[in-house]
Amino acid sequence: MSPVLSGRRRTAVTTAGASALLATTLAVTLTAALAVAPAGAAETAAVPKVLVIGLDGVVLDRVKVADAPHLNGLMAQGTTARSTLYANPMAATSSGPGWSTVATGVWPDKHGVRDNSFTGKNYTAHPDFLTRIENAKPSLHTYAAADWEPLTSTDQNGPVFSAKVDKRLSLKGDRDGYGNEDPKVAAAAATELRDADTDAAFVYLGQVDSAGHSYGAASQQYLDAIARVDALVGQILTAVRNRPTYAQENWKVLVTTDHGHTGAGGHGGSGIEERGTFVLAQGAGIPAGSVRDDVRLVDVAATALEHVGVAAGPALDGVPLNTPDSDPFDTLRPQLRARVDETGIPVGTKGFTHTPPAGWSVDNSRMGSGGVSEWAGWTFATDAFWSQSQRDQWRELNVRSRDVFAVADSDEWDDKTHTGSFDSTLVTPKWAVTGGTTRTLRYATHYRHEAPQTAEVLVSYDGGTPQVVKSYTADAVARNEAVVLQVPAGATGVQIRFRYTGSNNWYWTIDNVTLN
Repeated sequence: MSPVLSGRRRTAVTTAGASALLATTLAVTLTAALAVAPAGAAETAAVPKVLVIGLDGVVLDRVKVADAPHLNGLMAQGTTARSTLYANPMAATSSGPGWSTVATGVWPDKHGVRDNSFTGKNYTAHPDFLTRIENAKPSLHTYAAADWEPLTSTDQNGPVFSAKVDKRLSLKGDRDGYGNEDPKVAAAAATELRDADTDAAFVYLGQVDSAGHSYGAASQQYLDAIARVDALVGQILTAVRNRPTYAQENWKVLVTTDHGHTGAGGHGGSGIEERGTFVLAQGAGIPAGSVRDDVRLVDVAATALEHVGVAAGPALDGVPLNTPDSDPFDTLRPQLRARVDETGIPVGTKGFTHTPPAGWSVDNSRMGSGGVSEWAGWTFATDAFWSQSQRDQWRELNVRSRDVFAVADSDEWDDKTHTGSFDSTLVTPKWAVTGGTTRTLRYATHYRHEAPQTAEVLVSYDGGTPQVVKSYTADAVARNEAVVLQVPAGATGVQIRFRYTGSNNWYWTIDNVTLN
């Protein structure tokens, strides 16, 4: 076990003008050094290494206004990506499911952790990323440090990070809102990262969550906790920079959280504040000051694995951050609008459009008139917008969609007077195919069923009559689909249609449509 260094209780970093300016300048200088590949990193001989820092219960917007030069420096010199979590019945917005999602790179419907009891955990099938590294490349040195026992100890609820990890530090956090154990974790991790031949590490700091529970995320005490944790993050980053072999290494740093907090304090429910998470990423190839909308919490493990040369492939729900975003729906983000008829969505949230991407179309020729404007036919929306239209109806479970997705929602459309019923068809571009071959239609979907609604996938070749190749008659929650198509002899083009009909029933989402 790593040595534990005792330390005094941290106090908030001073906000005095000159001191704050100096601290920010030093932090940006340090993080810039980490963001730019060190000498030799461009060469194939540069050794890839990854550090994941987990900050419990941190709200990104509060980081931005806190005295947090190191975290804000990471944002300035790397990428900032907001995302949202699930809610019950998939899992509560609590630490057990959150950190299991970060560590394993899969959603709770796979890793099995739905609350802090850890009942149903399935780490055997879905191990943490450090364990995956040990399984694939046992010569690499892995390290994990935390003061929440289920993460790294033999606690009956854990550990999230298994005994295969080369070195684990586990301390019992006091949860008093001041994080007495956090400085010990940071000091031990800094020593390990500076002096040992560490290739992949996870370091957890928990006191911000404690402050959130005691005082609320809107409090000054919460900001003070962020400031204290930021100083510890700086200590850890400095240790990485001071490694004797740093010039021959290629470090990627990821900072993330497991859930958000309400302004009054607390989490676990379906509110957007509780579901809010983020990923900060820095390293070679990551543009400084960039902002991403297509990153999910499961991408942390996928990115860490890819960076050290371990291919997780389809076993993970996450994808590495350097994976290009080729989804045409995501190109619609600049066109997104604020609410029109909806009342539960915040006024300033821009999150829907009826304009399809280039080559796509929406056929509303059978669609009734009136109804809630936002959902009149297939709509292109974001999770932060759609899921707030009505909470706790499983909209929060649409975790396998990213950024902008297509949604047909007869339930919400029906909330305003209308004539006729909901009947809308989403139509893909015409794609080239070769007759006599097999192609696979892939897409992410989230479907909640209630008769008499219908949801059908139809295929037409060379302008022929569309034929149903898949229909839904039961819930299909947050699923990735693969539909094999037998291309008829002589066919040269194909077009896919997603037709949904209903009347005050439920909904259907579609995203990441590809033909392989």
